[in-house]
Amino acid sequence: MDAQPSAGDPTTTHRRTIGPYVPVRRLGEGGMGIVYLARDPRGRQVALKVMRPELAAQEEFRARFRKEAEAAKRVARFCTAPLIDAGRDGDRHYLVTEYVDGPDLSSVIDAQGPLSGSNLDALAVGVATALAAIHEAGIVHRDLKPSNILLSPLGPRVIDFGVAHLADTLAERTGTVIGTPSYMSPEQARGEPVTSAADVFAWGCVVAYAATGRPPFGGGAAPEVLYRVAHHVPYLTGMDERLRPLVEQALDKDPARRPSAQRLLDRLLGREEVAVEAATRIVGDIWATPTETTLHAGATPASAARDGAARDGAARDGAGLDGAEGGRRARRWVPVAAAGGALAVAAAVLLLVLRPFGGGSTPKGPLAARDVKIGGESLHVTVDSVRRRGTSVSVQWTIKVTGGDQWWPIGLFGQEFSGAALVDPPSGSKIMPARKDGACLCSKLPAQIFHQGDVLPLYATYTGVPEDLETVGVDAPGLGLFADLPVSSD
Repeated sequence: MDAQPSAGDPTTTHRRTIGPYVPVRRLGEGGMGIVYLARDPRGRQVALKVMRPELAAQEEFRARFRKEAEAAKRVARFCTAPLIDAGRDGDRHYLVTEYVDGPDLSSVIDAQGPLSGSNLDALAVGVATALAAIHEAGIVHRDLKPSNILLSPLGPRVIDFGVAHLADTLAERTGTVIGTPSYMSPEQARGEPVTSAADVFAWGCVVAYAATGRPPFGGGAAPEVLYRVAHHVPYLTGMDERLRPLVEQALDKDPARRPSAQRLLDRLLGREEVAVEAATRIVGDIWATPTETTLHAGATPASAARDGAARDGAARDGAGLDGAEGGRRARRWVPVAAAGGALAVAAAVLLLVLRPFGGGSTPKGPLAARDVKIGGESLHVTVDSVRRRGTSVSVQWTIKVTGGDQWWPIGLFGQEFSGAALVDPPSGSKIMPARKDGACLCSKLPAQIFHQGDVLPLYATYTGVPEDLETVGVDAPGLGLFADLPVSSD
């Protein structure tokens, strides 16, 4: 055994090995165990996760440990902190993952505010890439959240997928529910079986949080949050319009209607069957570079010092475990201008294919607004944007329930918003939303009741629209015609 640390040093561990690994210092502790920064036999840094002895003493846990470790080793090394090793040292079971040098997403958002531009694009693609790799190995993450996404110099890395079902043993022993309420899916909130669709729902929550600085179903007491997750529409005001439609689909209450992680990736990059390796390269090309000293846009030296002090010791240092947090200051992250051919091309790819509302300037305020009475319900309807890309036009609406007891949108629109027509002013002819693979390129309607104050965002995309049209009308069932709306170009 190596020499003992000096008394009073809370960050240093006993200098003895765990398996072939030498712990250097503790990074954090959670319900599943303790996370250490360690060195492997070749001297390389790794994250060493040592499970709690009371868990390892259970035969069911040990069986799950072996099964989940073998599955986690099959996950491709793309946008993840891959599992390197798993083993047992006496009565201690441990997992070893790649050490990721960077803060977690929640630390960065807390310190600097929401992401935007290429960093937001890269985050959305990177997390989708990680989920595609994880699901390909037959694993469901089950607890994807901002603190389980580390922002490395090469891009986002998803962690903790290797302890997915191991957490079930802890849940059974303590009676707790595995997952973080603000990022749990409706089926998790209801205690139903969890599939990979739950991770896609969490992806939507994470991207919305990164883009707006708040979870789409709010915070507060767990029962309140879970009720909103199961019954309310997500609050996405301020969401990047290029990503919002895909986030909405990911947040569908029905898991069968959510896209798969691979489909998310395909839609984000505008291609079919995008390889996770290619997506990882794109993420790395457009990702910002971390710096300890450069201020993010709009920051002042005083705010930087204040933010740094607030986050000191709260960065999640490596491959945390079940809520464990590291002990190093969160780095400052700043956007970097695109430089070089590969970077410019990769950035252009993302900016052009994220649909349906990409690029261009956004008019301030809605283009049109109207109060509508439907039965006993009062609705405030706005047309937020009408945007063109070539002969394709995308329209975005927002409906807010302002009066009455309850409103059921499916009764008015059906299962999707396919009846919303684009009107050609010169001829009065109507263009219906486009379809792809038999599906409408428009919002799918949630099968739920809306109450006063609830907001329903909607969109529809149209193709074959004459390029010389500078204004259009939009006509939605029950909402009426909104005429002479200006068309902006991306």
